[in-house]
Amino acid sequence: MTRIKYFLVTTLCSVMLYACSGSSGIIPNQSPSIALESAEKKLEHGDFKEAIAQLTAFNSSYPFSQYCQQVQLDLVYAYYKNNNFSLALETIDCFLRLYPDHPNLDYIVYMRGLIYMEKDNNPIQTFFGIDRSDRDPIHRVSAFNSFSQILRSYPHSQYAADARKRLIFLKECQAKYDLSVAEFYTQRGAYIAVVNRVNQMLIDYPDAQATHRALQLMKNAYRQLHLNVQADRISKIIAANPI
Repeated sequence: MTRIKYFLVTTLCSVMLYACSGSSGIIPNQSPSIALESAEKKLEHGDFKEAIAQLTAFNSSYPFSQYCQQVQLDLVYAYYKNNNFSLALETIDCFLRLYPDHPNLDYIVYMRGLIYMEKDNNPIQTFFGIDRSDRDPIHRVSAFNSFSQILRSYPHSQYAADARKRLIFLKECQAKYDLSVAEFYTQRGAYIAVVNRVNQMLIDYPDAQATHRALQLMKNAYRQLHLNVQADRISKIIAANPI
């Protein structure tokens, strides 16, 4: 039963990824090891489109090869570098279903975080220095969860140090997003919503600069609600923690 399930999942993933690649690449009449070596040379030389063509063809031709797991890992990287983020995530999902105990799961989870960070990015707006902190944070949150999983499940991974740095950056981004939401509530006089939002920021991102700026909104909200004791308390916190 386990082998049947493995076969079905492998076949489905192979067909889906091969079809989505839009490639008609054919594996030459050679051994799997040589075919994989050829594909990996394309990766090394930065020819990601051709690498994807060879890897997906390999995956379709040799679904039970001893190199199958490595092909999936290579495909994740090739798709990522070629900006095929949806296919990269589909490959990751397939890999996690097929190999839940694989020794390189830290790499897979790390790559998932990188891909979601890229999906959250807008190169044009970044180039022009446009602040995009108020955009939908769905991809950012997914990236945050992936990097958090690295530190939680694989604290000694070679990717842990970079994951930690990226988490700091993502926390600042998310804090800016929450600040923009608190400003939106302030403009509409929804002062209870302001207090609730900033309270959550204090729990989630207590050290973020955006959280410190949000304290001013919280103090103002308390004043507007005639809760002067609470407003005075926030004033003391602001004074004791200058930026």
